[in-house]
Amino acid sequence: MRLPILLLISILVASVARGQIQVDLKFKRVQYVAYEPIIATVQITNLAGRDIELHDGNGQHWFGFEVTANDGRFVAPLDAPSEPPLRLETGQSVARKVNLSPLFPVHDLGPYHVRANVFFADLNKFYYSQRKVFQVGDARPIWQRTVGVPDGTASAGELRTYSLLSNRFPDHTRLYVRVEDKNSGAVYSTFSLGHVIAVDEPQAELDRANQLHVLHCAAPRTWAYSRIGLNGELLAHSTFMETKTRPRLQHAPDGAVAVRGGMLDAPVQSAKNPASKLSARPPSLPPDE
Repeated sequence: MRLPILLLISILVASVARGQIQVDLKFKRVQYVAYEPIIATVQITNLAGRDIELHDGNGQHWFGFEVTANDGRFVAPLDAPSEPPLRLETGQSVARKVNLSPLFPVHDLGPYHVRANVFFADLNKFYYSQRKVFQVGDARPIWQRTVGVPDGTASAGELRTYSLLSNRFPDHTRLYVRVEDKNSGAVYSTFSLGHVIAVDEPQAELDRANQLHVLHCAAPRTWAYSRIGLNGELLAHSTFMETKTRPRLQHAPDGAVAVRGGMLDAPVQSAKNPASKLSARPPSLPPDE
């Protein structure tokens, strides 16, 4: 009788070993500003000892997150990630970045607890990451302007409010921009424009299309320039070095806004929309050091 029991245990252990999937979850920061992208990095490692395929099955999505508020309340998702099947060779690890902001209502102030989960349909079993915590707060407003959406463009006649916000972290201060429609309560985007130091107040100007141009001191003798659209798109981002002259925003006679002075150092064009899928990348924003 003892031998069959030992054989059964060996089979069960081998079955469990073949099903091992490691899920790791990381956030680059603990503190976030309300409505900014909250990027989760998920790493999935196949420790099953064989090639596997992760796919939806038995009424379950193969990939997802669980989010709870600080009071233990479950935060219901706004949208469930719908990912194509993922094939992993034995021992292979795959890392992806996911923006949680469009997937969950995590805009109220306070801490949130998150863990990622992977459903392995072959064994009808979930595998979970360790639980991580991030804190959502709000930043100090330093500049605000409400403008109309021009005729001839999408959403013409609606209003948009641009806000520049400053948030102090333990080792640096960061400048944010928010674009919203205060009449409807819609927040189109909130994102960081990078580090800011108190050499000079950030300069903000609106061009003839009511796009926002921002120039701020990001480091000694280094100035960051950003152009933001009416629906919260980061349309352009570049760096200027202070030379004999300090960079400044200036209006041209035709209503355009440009940087005058200094020397262009590193232009970067930005994607418009944040990613919500596991296989997609988050928006290309200024570096989040």
